[in-house]
Parts: sequence; C-alpha cells; structure tokens
Amino acid sequence: MYKENSCGYIYTYACHENERRLCEMELTALFGHSPNTEGYIATDKRMDPSRSPFVSYRIDILLTGGDPGSVAIQAAELDLQGATFKVVCIKLSGMLAFSYEEQRELERQIGSRIRGKADMRTPEVTFGLMLIDGNWLLGICHAAESVWLRHKSKPRNYSTGLSTAVARALVNIAVPEPYAVKAIDPCCGMGNVLIEALSMGIDIVGRDINPLAVRGARINLCHFGYGDDRVSLGDLNEVGELYDAAIVDMPYNLCSVLSPVERGEMLRSIRRFSQRTVIVSTEQLEKEIVDAGFRIHDYGTVSKSSFVRHIWVCGANR
Repeated sequence: MYKENSCGYIYTYACHENERRLCEMELTALFGHSPNTEGYIATDKRMDPSRSPFVSYRIDILLTGGDPGSVAIQAAELDLQGATFKVVCIKLSGMLAFSYEEQRELERQIGSRIRGKADMRTPEVTFGLMLIDGNWLLGICHAAESVWLRHKSKPRNYSTGLSTAVARALVNIAVPEPYAVKAIDPCCGMGNVLIEALSMGIDIVGRDINPLAVRGARINLCHFGYGDDRVSLGDLNEVGELYDAAIVDMPYNLCSVLSPVERGEMLRSIRRFSQRTVIVSTEQLEKEIVDAGFRIHDYGTVSKSSFVRHIWVCGANR
C-alpha cells in the first residue's frame, strides 16, 4: 500500500487559556519535552491521540519537501490500492498565511497525484498537509476521539469534583507510560480519576475514607463496565502497599477541612507509598509538600471561573 512512517509524528493540540498550564504539563510528561506555542509537538513517540483531552490529531509523517510541488511529486509514489482518501490542510501557524481557496487548491494539487479514489465524506485514509518552520509535511492523519466526554454523564457526581478532562490529564501526568504500572487514587471521591485511568488500560485502585464516596465511586465504575472491587473504604494513612504513581486531590470541601497537622500526616503517608505523585489542592501547599519529604518536579494551576486548583508533580526525596 504505502511505506510505513519513518519521519516521526506530529501531534496537534488545543486548550482553553485556563487549562494552558495543565496542557503543557501533560504534554511534557507524555512526550518528554515541552510543546511549542504554535499548537503542535514533534516527536518520535507513537501514542494513541485519544489519550490526551487536548490532542486533536496525530499525523504519521510520510513525506517532507521544501515546497508543495516537491511533496506532490513524492505523493505520486503513494499507492492506496483502491482505498479511498482525502487530503486536508492542517491549520497550524504556517498555514494561516493561506486563504481558504489556496488551501483547497493545495489539497487538490497533492490529492491529484495520489493513486487512489478520492472521497471527501467518508475516506478510508486521511492525509494531513502541514507547513512547519518552512517545511511541508504530508502524513496519515488520525483524529483523536474525545473518550473523556462520554464519562461526563454518570450516576453519581460531586459538584466540585474534578472534571473528566482535568482528571484524564492528571492521570497522564502521573502515568505517562501506562504499562506495568500500579497506581492509586487514595482520595478517590466519585471515581473520576479511576474511570479515566481504567479507560486507558492503567492498573489503578481507589480508596476513600467517606463511605458515601466509596459507594458512589463503585456505582460509577459499574456504570462504565469496570469492577467495583477496585475501590475500598479506608484511611489514606493506612495504605500498606507500594505504588508506582498516585493522583491525590486533597480534601477541600466544608466537610473535609484539614488542619496543617492532618495535611502533613497525609503528605508523609503519600510519600511513603508512592514513587511519583501528582498532588492537587485549592490551597498553596508547596512548603508543606517539601517539608513532607517530596521533591517538586513541576507545578501549575488550572482554573474554572474563580476556582483555582494548584497541581504539583512530585517524587519522593529519598
């Protein structure tokens, strides 16, 4: 059909301004380096684009050239053996100088050279054409599926709980490589983090000291086809197993006000049982986190109206 990708991958992303720092933290964790500010990240890592709530497309680069003509000449070597296709211009900053009509003409110029049957509605293969730093690239375009959107509607919810998009990003920050990793959410609430992690194939368990939260989390897990035995009732400070990663949304509602002494005990317990930890709080806890023995690797915030969450990515300072 056509040769396998040998030129790497481009992931395009978009986010609301209030989530920009969270997006940067997630993409840095997933790909090992910070994304640029032009809406894409170039990498050799192949990843399902649906993992991130911010990624729009993964483009498997096939061809590069200094101008559209050279890309068109190379595109003539692509033989889809009868498969249907279309070519679309990916609107990164380099493409903004081209009008709508010019972009459609570029798509026609490239598409006319590909051996296959054009189908603009339901193609079997979508090619993405991009202009990045003066270079033209053509590749197979894979659209992300917004899996997290399906998880917004669930039987049980907290009004102040993590949104599914934020929960998914936090999981990716804590567990960038999902294989052979044991993770825990020791303050799991209604299970938003658990559901996002499980939907990505991550081995995770939940725990909460509130029996109503445990019941709600179990109901939500069953709603999406996951076993309710992954959630247990218990105090975070009594966790005995060791975990590769933990995502901890510190209690903050009126019924869960913690004293500095209680927070310190919780943080020291988390450091004891988790190698990599993402801590979320509505309060600024940096000094307490450091005093508990953590080393802070990254920090950011995510906000909704005036409600701000602080996020720390930590490792045990052993």
